[in-house]
Amino acid sequence: MPPKPAWDQYGEYLAIDSILNAQHPQSMVGGSAVHDEMLFIQFHQIYELWFKQILFELDDVLPRLGADTVSESDMQPILTYLGRIVEILKQMESMIDVLETMPPQSFIDFREYLGTASGFQSAQFRLIETRLGLERKTRLCVFHGQFDDNLKDSTKAAIKDAEKQPTLFAALDRWLARTPFVHLHSYTFANDYRMAVYDMFAERINIARTKLSGEALAAELEAIEKGKQKFEGIFDEELHAQAVKDGHWRLSWKALQAALFITIYRDTPILQAPYALLTQVMNIDALLARWRLRHALMVQRMVGMSLGTGGSSGYEYLMATVTSHRIFTDFFALSTYLIPSRALPPLPDDIRREMNYTYTTHR
Repeated sequence: MPPKPAWDQYGEYLAIDSILNAQHPQSMVGGSAVHDEMLFIQFHQIYELWFKQILFELDDVLPRLGADTVSESDMQPILTYLGRIVEILKQMESMIDVLETMPPQSFIDFREYLGTASGFQSAQFRLIETRLGLERKTRLCVFHGQFDDNLKDSTKAAIKDAEKQPTLFAALDRWLARTPFVHLHSYTFANDYRMAVYDMFAERINIARTKLSGEALAAELEAIEKGKQKFEGIFDEELHAQAVKDGHWRLSWKALQAALFITIYRDTPILQAPYALLTQVMNIDALLARWRLRHALMVQRMVGMSLGTGGSSGYEYLMATVTSHRIFTDFFALSTYLIPSRALPPLPDDIRREMNYTYTTHR
């Protein structure tokens, strides 16, 4: 028998009274009530609830994906919970439509009651960024210092603790680096793909020499050579290591090879779930960037070019984070290294057999 619940009412189970009594518009206390302050408060409270759910999902995903061996039975929960984060981020972006029904004058009328309070101080959002993999060294400075200098001591402690824990980016890197099919038996993906790339560029050179001459030919041959050099950066481990030092890549060399392999051969049965995982991660990154953009534009709509709440630089800072606070751009960059399907090297028969599910290969 299940335990008898401590409540028998819907409202008690959901703590509705506590939730509905958590809004305290300060303009009403001040005697000059501004109608839209209630919307502003509830809007941000709902955001904090969504942030809590995102952290809850990450609490489950990270131990599964960060394990030394990721069980096949863990893949579906990982995909489901990351997919849930994707849907939450979509909701967060669409919610801005509601807040934008508030005229800028209404915000100005109650803004003074916010004091130094600012959405920048959201501890949960900073934790989400950190646990996804946003590094301190890549964060924009705020108030001429570290992003957490002016946060509460308890928030700073929580962020520093999160920085010591495995992130989604780090877990993905370790998981990808263990992909067995990139180098298996006598097969090495990098060697086969490199030869296919060289054949593609050789074909481009032949076409150029047939159709062009003079300066046009020289320019095309130079462009082809630069293209070949760009590909060398993913084939050569030392060149990749230098690119990591220069800030061009974050993924380890093995993880990068695996991510490209998964992207290219995504239709192979055993790679469909890994490809779905990379897709969900890119969806999270793209939606966060879209949300940051919508948020920045909303702030500009409300305060123009004035300083943001809490003394931040407002619109300019928020716009800068759209590109500088991306986390999973390495996966987007993989498209640079794709070649036409007709030029792809076929997988050896023994590798392809091992990448099929057992019940499809032994009928």
